Amino acid sequence: MIGDILQPTHLLFVLVVALLVLGPKRLPEVGRSLGRGLRDFRSALSGEEQSHNEVLSQTSAESTKPAAERAERTS
Repeated sequence: MIGDILQPTHLLFVLVVALLVLGPKRLPEVGRSLGRGLRDFRSALSGEEQSHNEVLSQTSAESTKPAAERAERTS
């Protein structure tokens, strides 16, 4: 089903319709803003993964420390 959507003729049709609707002046603008949005979204997702990994590494490092060190730090 997804393979049917990504056929070259369908993509060409979508591009022609976008050109007719947006016009030649606004089409590059919309493409740039769409690209920026996708880039920001991907960077936000990778940022979430990085911060999640940092939190996991911190909690695993704290769990391996002796209980006396953890108690000293909390008080």
